Amino acid sequence: MLTILGFAMIATFLVLIMTKKMSPIAALVLIPALFCVAVGQGAKLGDYVIDGVGNLAPTAAMLMFAIVYFGVMIDVGLFDPIVRGILRFCKADPMRIVVGTAVLAAIVSLDGDGSTTFMITVSAMYPLYKRLKMSLVVMTGVAATANGVMNTLPWGGPTARAATALKLDASEIFIPMIPALAVGLLAVFLLSYVLGLRERKRLGMLTLDEALVREPEQEAVLAGAGTGAGGGDRLRKGSAASGTGSADLTKDGDGGGDDEDGEDEEEFKGLDPNRSTLRPKLYWFNAGLTIALLTAMIMELMPIPVLFLLGAALALTVNFPHMPDQRARIAAHADNVLNVSGMVFAAAVFTGVLTGTGMVENMADWVVGAVPDAMGPHMAIVTGLLSLPLTYFMSNDGFYFGVVPVLAEAGAAHGVSPLEIARASLAGQALHMSSPLVPAVYVLVGMAKVEFGDHTRFTVKWAVLTSLVVLGAGILFGTI
Repeated sequence: MLTILGFAMIATFLVLIMTKKMSPIAALVLIPALFCVAVGQGAKLGDYVIDGVGNLAPTAAMLMFAIVYFGVMIDVGLFDPIVRGILRFCKADPMRIVVGTAVLAAIVSLDGDGSTTFMITVSAMYPLYKRLKMSLVVMTGVAATANGVMNTLPWGGPTARAATALKLDASEIFIPMIPALAVGLLAVFLLSYVLGLRERKRLGMLTLDEALVREPEQEAVLAGAGTGAGGGDRLRKGSAASGTGSADLTKDGDGGGDDEDGEDEEEFKGLDPNRSTLRPKLYWFNAGLTIALLTAMIMELMPIPVLFLLGAALALTVNFPHMPDQRARIAAHADNVLNVSGMVFAAAVFTGVLTGTGMVENMADWVVGAVPDAMGPHMAIVTGLLSLPLTYFMSNDGFYFGVVPVLAEAGAAHGVSPLEIARASLAGQALHMSSPLVPAVYVLVGMAKVEFGDHTRFTVKWAVLTSLVVLGAGILFGTI
């Protein structure tokens, strides 16, 4: 019964947010609460929620201060050279912009933290997508999939969890998988190229001057975007008489409401060379501080929430020594902080109920038990296939510490090495990064102003394809 209710709870949640019948926060809270009562454990709902909040509180703290930190770095102009460099490369070509998104996300993912990757990638690329009226779900989908492949780095999390769960050396798992993961990353770049060509077909190739004179009109961010269909988002060159000789930014139609032109101007200040928050004399200080922060994260000198807390405090104090300016910067990023941290704590209700009621354990046991005995000699391939849905519907901790050891034991009975099981378990990470149970994805969709349901509908099919490419390459190279 718990197995059925667990799958039903997840399915209900996904249907409601993808059809936009409920907001993600409301669905993450109310759906598990109702199912907790349905399984007869309503009296323990409070305990489950508190446990879930306790487990995710460090993540929420990290995201809160990370958003403030990177928000300040954007304000002071740290990423402006990156944006200008990408502009020179992309030349307002949608195909180049989408490929640039994948490359940037992959490079920044080397720090091993998804939230940091998404903050930097969206900060650099959002102004380009906004100005050219490109599909924002293309940006979020490509960034999430690229980060999912790179998330398999030993310091990214999944590899370390697999090594710990099976008592193996992380390097023995990761190094033989490098060729397969490289093929997966190439698949992401190819995907970005194809999606970019579709965006180019939909919008046409522009010069930056043409991009600056777009006629303001409603922008729809839909899961079907990037498919080459549709004749919307037409461009028209302005004239002095029409008053469109300067940049007219579009209104968001992606769930964030119809912003006034002044608000769009405010959002687009990522490339405004004259904004009052720029601190050019402190550029190298800010660059050094960011490099030091990322280095400390990789070396695990301190817990990540503590590092971002210290970094945000230092960045605010040095760049904005006056209290009114500090309050203004915090207020400017309060919307993102509240949205993301609220989503994380709402997700804590979902994970708390899923774990506390025993649904996760029963679901995992059912899936493992459903594997036919005849598949025993092919347990590594089975593990790779199961990693797609299980890492999407479960946390990495639940999958690697709860399911993978059972699969490894079943494989060992048929002569399958635990190393093969561990490597195969990494295949689903491209899909995992778009799971509603991953806090970083809410940073991505929040900063990009994309509805989570739109992101899910667009991204899942491409992420599944990428995961299957990684698994197939692993089998082809003999590492799985």
